[in-house]
Amino acid sequence: MTVSGPELRRTLGVGDAVVIGLGSMVGAGIFAALAPAARAAGSGLLPALAVAALVAYCNAMSSARLAARYPASGGTYVYGRERLGPFWGYLAGWAFVVGKTASCAAMALTVGAYVWPEQSHAVAVAAVVALTAVNYGGVQKSAWLTRAIVAVVLAVLAAVVVVCLVSAESGAGRLGFGASEGVGGVLQAAGLLFFAFAGYARIATLGEEVRDPARTIPRAIPMALGIALAVYACVAVAVLSVLGSGGLASATAPLADAVRAAGMPGLAPVVRVGAAVAALGSLLALILGVSRTTLAMARDRHLPGVLAAVHPRFQVPHRAELAVGAVVAVLAATVDVRGAIGFSSFGVLAYYAVANASAWTLDRAAAARLVPAVGLLGCALLAFSLPAVSVAVGAGVLAVGVAAYAVRRRVTARG
Repeated sequence: MTVSGPELRRTLGVGDAVVIGLGSMVGAGIFAALAPAARAAGSGLLPALAVAALVAYCNAMSSARLAARYPASGGTYVYGRERLGPFWGYLAGWAFVVGKTASCAAMALTVGAYVWPEQSHAVAVAAVVALTAVNYGGVQKSAWLTRAIVAVVLAVLAAVVVVCLVSAESGAGRLGFGASEGVGGVLQAAGLLFFAFAGYARIATLGEEVRDPARTIPRAIPMALGIALAVYACVAVAVLSVLGSGGLASATAPLADAVRAAGMPGLAPVVRVGAAVAALGSLLALILGVSRTTLAMARDRHLPGVLAAVHPRFQVPHRAELAVGAVVAVLAATVDVRGAIGFSSFGVLAYYAVANASAWTLDRAAAARLVPAVGLLGCALLAFSLPAVSVAVGAGVLAVGVAAYAVRRRVTARG
């Protein structure tokens, strides 16, 4: 596979790639997704987490195989184009860029809500500008900052788990697997929780900047996913043991509420700081991923070709990064998109459906096709189990992308 235009510099090793994946996953998702998932699933929250993890695992394995074969920026946009044809690659790229741009704004507003609620929009814009500047300076600087953010967030989550589990208020009976909201509720919760797993895509979208990608990426993706799953499981069990599914469903800040209920209200401000730092980490990694997919689509002229430029000194897609940062800053300044979890999940599940369909074509052996088959079916099931509004908006956005593709094809054919 050839890459049109200047290539990016390969500077990331296994550790860097794992950290970037963790920075995307062990971020604001665990602070934001537990409560709506508990409302959907009731006492079926832990089974929903297991379902989300299974689908994420299949997606991760498919992405890892494809990334090793096609180590270029763009992730599933590139895989779909190479394995299924230009339209499917475009559809995956469109779903990713639009859905994740909204997620960027949501994470920025989360930072603002935790740092200075009365000026959340101004803080959100400042966060976008600052992190865009960090990304502009080179992917290695982004990896260093992400490493520090991940360390802080893991320390805060570890404190939450310990405080909850050793508290006198903790009880195994609150974990319950009984009165859930049924299969539909569990699947809807799994779709919402998938939002917190989706960050490992960032490793694949950075494929052009990874050293020895055929070896590094298949190792880094499952490692990052495994660590994230272990962290999520521990946090979910700890919070449920104190709040129960009902208390978790009604919580506005679940982890802060959990440490208060556990008898440690003094830790709540620390949790708030951890949530803000986690949102910064997610935002940093999201801008990285969206800008790389934008670069790949610009190379193929699905987006303006001017965005395909690579900075001669920093070796980053600087125009794509500035464009993404500008769009996210405008959204963060004008729109409240903190409720975009469902919409983001729909777009990302569509993106991974294309990844699994692409991985299906890599090998004709039945055993090799099992994982992408389960992943593809899981993506479709979770996507259409999301709240009806999320499905409608997500399908509408995809339809707009399809229409734009058709118009471009017609204009190109006439020209």
